[in-house]
Amino acid sequence: MRVKNPIAMPYIPHTESDIREMLKASGAANIDELFKSIPTQLRLNQPLNLPKALSEPEATKLLSELAAQNTDAAKTTSFLGAGCYNHFVPAVVDHLAARSEFYTAYTPYQPETSQGALTTIFEYQTMMCELTGMEVSNASLYDGATALAEAVLMALHTTDKKPARPDDAGRSGGKVILSKSIHPEYRAVVRTWLEDLNIKIIEIDFADGATSLEALEKKLDGNVACVAYQSPNFFGIVEPVDQIAKLVRKYEGVMLINVVNPISLGLLKPPGEPARLDGSGGYGADIVVGDAQSLGNRMSFGGPHLGFMAAKMAHIRKMPGRIVGETVDNKGRRGFVLTLSTREQHIRREKATSNICSNQALCAIRTAIYLAAVGKEGIKQVATLCLQKAHYAADQISKIPGFKLAFNGPFFNEFVIECPKNPEQINKKLLKAGIIGGLALKRFYPKLKNAMLLCVTEMNTKEEIDNLTILLKNV
Repeated sequence: MRVKNPIAMPYIPHTESDIREMLKASGAANIDELFKSIPTQLRLNQPLNLPKALSEPEATKLLSELAAQNTDAAKTTSFLGAGCYNHFVPAVVDHLAARSEFYTAYTPYQPETSQGALTTIFEYQTMMCELTGMEVSNASLYDGATALAEAVLMALHTTDKKPARPDDAGRSGGKVILSKSIHPEYRAVVRTWLEDLNIKIIEIDFADGATSLEALEKKLDGNVACVAYQSPNFFGIVEPVDQIAKLVRKYEGVMLINVVNPISLGLLKPPGEPARLDGSGGYGADIVVGDAQSLGNRMSFGGPHLGFMAAKMAHIRKMPGRIVGETVDNKGRRGFVLTLSTREQHIRREKATSNICSNQALCAIRTAIYLAAVGKEGIKQVATLCLQKAHYAADQISKIPGFKLAFNGPFFNEFVIECPKNPEQINKKLLKAGIIGGLALKRFYPKLKNAMLLCVTEMNTKEEIDNLTILLKNV
C-alpha cells in the first residue's frame, strides 16, 4: 500500500496484495462479505467518530502535553500511601533491569538458554525468603491483592477445606477469616474470587486500629481454613501478631496468613521465623504475602505492581505460580530450572492450584537488584527513616488544634489523623500548595468520615513535613 504522506503512518498491517490473497483463500468477494454473519443492526455502518489522524511529531507533542497535566511525586511533595509508596530507587535498578536479557525475555522454559534469567529469579526467591523468614518463595504474582487471594485459595486446598463441588451435597465449604484492617481493596479481591464458591468469608472488626482479639476468638473454630491479617496494617498499625498467632494455634489445621509491607521487615520480626523460648524470633506464619512495589519499583500511577508469596516448605506443592529451583547438569555444574510444576499446571481447570500462568517477572528482577544493592543494612536504614519521619510528622500534626491521632497503637510509616473538616477539602488546598495529601478514609470506612491516612517515607524531608504542618495549621 502506498502511503501518500510518509510522516502520517496509517498503521494498517495489510497491504492491498495481502487483502486480495486473503479474500481469494477465504472465497469471499470482498471485505464486507467476511462479516456477513454479523447482523446489520449490530454493525456501526458509519465511520468511527475519531479526530483526524496526526503525524508522529504531532502525536508526540499531544501526548507530552497530556502527560504534563499529571501530578506526580517528582513535581510535588507526596504524603499519599495506602498501598503504593514513593521510595528511592537506586540508578542501578533502572540500568540493569533495562538490559535486553531481562527486559525482553520470555518465560524461561528452556533452561539451557535461560540461565541468566533463572539465576536472577532464584536470587529473588532467596532474598524474599531471607526477608520474610520463610522457607520457600514463588517467582512472584500480579500484585498484593491477588497474592492474598491466592494465599486464601492455597490455604483452602492445603487444609482440604476447599470449595465444595456441586455433587458434595450438604458438605461445608469451610470458612475464611479476614481482618477489616487489611487493605480494603485486597479484601474486595478475595471476596470476588470466592464469590461463587461455597466458602463463608468472616470479616473481623478492628479496635483502636488493630484486629479485635475478642472478636477473632469468638469466630475461630475447626472449620476455619485460614486467618488473614496485615501488619503493619492498612492504617499503619503494627498488629498484636503474637497474640493473634496464639489464638489461631489453638485450632489444629488453621493456617495463618500474614500480609506485610516488605520494607517494614528491615525492623520488625520476620513473620515466618518460629517463636523462641526467649521471646525472640517470629510468630510462625504459614504464608506471607504482600506487594513488593516498594522494593525497587516506581509508583508509575498505580502499576505494574509485584505480588510476592512465601510459605513453609511443607506447602510448596500447593503454591501457585512458578518456582525456580537449583540443580546440577550432567557435568555436575550448578544450574537453575523451573521446578515442581509443568508449564501447563496452572491451566488444568479444577486440577490446578491456580489459574496463574504468568507473573511480574521484570518487576521481580527489579526487586532482586534493589535488595542486592541496598543489602541488609540498607533495608534496615530505609525502614528506620520511614519509622522516624512518620512519627515526627504524626507528633507535629497532632499538636495542631483540631487534629489528633485516630489510633493509639504503634505504627510504621503510615498513620491516621482525625481532621476538623472534610479531608477531601483539605487535600484540594494542599494540592494548590504543591502537596499531595493523604487518603480520605470515608470511602472505605464510613465511620472514619473525617479521617485521613498519611504516609511518610525516606523521601520526605523534615522541611517538607514542617511545611505540611504549617499548611494544616492554616486550614
